[in-house]
Amino acid sequence: MKIQYPNIAIVGTGAMGRGIAQIAAQAGSQVFLLDANPGAAATAQSALNEQWAKLVAKGRIDVAQANAWGANLHPVDSVNDLAHCDLVIEAIVERLDAKQALFAQLESVVRREAVLATNTSSLSVTAIGAALKNPDRLAGFHFFNPVPLMKVVEVIAGLKTNPAICADLAAYTQQMGHTPVQAQDTPGFIVNHAGRGFGTEALRIVGEGVSDFATIDRILRDQVGFKLGPFELMDLTALDVSHPVMEAIYRQYYDEPRFRPSVITAQRLAGGVLGKKVGEGFYRYAEGVAQVPPEAPVPVVENIPPVWVSPRAARRAELYQLLKDLGATIETGQSPSPNAITLVAPLGFDITTVAVVERLDPARTIGIDMLIDDAATKRRVLATNPATRVDIRNAAHALFARDGKPVSVIRDSGGFVTQRVVATIVNIASDICQQGICSPRDLETAVTLGLGYPLGPLAMGDRWGPTNILEVLFNMQTVYGDTRYRPSPWLRRRGAIGLSLTHVEE
Repeated sequence: MKIQYPNIAIVGTGAMGRGIAQIAAQAGSQVFLLDANPGAAATAQSALNEQWAKLVAKGRIDVAQANAWGANLHPVDSVNDLAHCDLVIEAIVERLDAKQALFAQLESVVRREAVLATNTSSLSVTAIGAALKNPDRLAGFHFFNPVPLMKVVEVIAGLKTNPAICADLAAYTQQMGHTPVQAQDTPGFIVNHAGRGFGTEALRIVGEGVSDFATIDRILRDQVGFKLGPFELMDLTALDVSHPVMEAIYRQYYDEPRFRPSVITAQRLAGGVLGKKVGEGFYRYAEGVAQVPPEAPVPVVENIPPVWVSPRAARRAELYQLLKDLGATIETGQSPSPNAITLVAPLGFDITTVAVVERLDPARTIGIDMLIDDAATKRRVLATNPATRVDIRNAAHALFARDGKPVSVIRDSGGFVTQRVVATIVNIASDICQQGICSPRDLETAVTLGLGYPLGPLAMGDRWGPTNILEVLFNMQTVYGDTRYRPSPWLRRRGAIGLSLTHVEE
């Protein structure tokens, strides 16, 4: 097979540049390494050869293969040594002025047909290429760290980028064993844009006093299937990386409320509480292991009162079946008896509002999250309102924990944790489709490979119902009076006509 770019250059041989060099050399390209720091390119070459030697020791490749890959690496001393290259990939410091200066220098050296690519994660490709004489030859080529393991690559067209270049870069991505997704030049591209909902909404929930970091992480792992909760993830990536990204995307979108950063991360960043790498973040770490506070024990309740279920409860039939399976005494009258647990299951509304609107006694009213089928979750989530009696809360907790499934009890808010985070993720993804930043298929691919979500955001919407997601958003917008929950027109139209979010590519 003919390699798309026989001779490529990597400028900047830090972690990202080194990773790109590795998969390019393994694909068969001759890779020329350049770094502004003397000796850094040679150090990168040695490190990659050591990496391949380890694979030989583990029996994953043979010596001949390691030697062949190693022979594809060539440290060089100056930009002039890159004149013959077909593709130059920049992986230097994330500063617009530095990148513009480098590309201006490269443009004067490499031939006109050579492609220039930037690995920027947060800067505008159009802005980087604005000072070039031929900006049509520049594209974004965004890899994720660690490059050999993160199999998605964003190929970004700047305002003046020749579309053929993006097609060629996508083909080269596949030759390197990775999956390309194509995006327009917008803040955050696909992955960093689509990922805004997970952490920012979780931070809002904490900021409202609804629950603590560990409980929110448990809920989103056990109810939705995320590998890491948002606070575990921010501790892993570190706030000196994740908070500036939050601020950059928020500002680049002219203070769009959906992307509003949190004072919680700003304060922790200022105080150096960055995450796992410094031993303290949202969790404390002992020898690299998070010290997670234990869950609250299940209350011991001798006599659990009967349960009355609101006629407006989501998944009401399933909720009745769950109560029967748990051995609850169920009331079926038009209103609850004076002793009953009054159970509501709203989508988007807070428990207080439901109690007032349905004229229920708030002292005996408690909510349960039924956005997701109970059988598909590993945790149940209950929510109190400010007037819920302690005995009612404890009785409900004990009842729903009877079969051994963990139960989290949170404070009242518009929408439960899962509802809020999932609806925000789906809504932001829908807005990406509305803007035409990428195709729905590339969006799903980018998020599942780049963020490791259990489902793509549109698939989440399909699985739990576009109309349910819309109901959560509309009701949360009512509760909070905040445009950050305004449903995307793309989502609204599909929900209105019952169309699957992943059904049609426009």
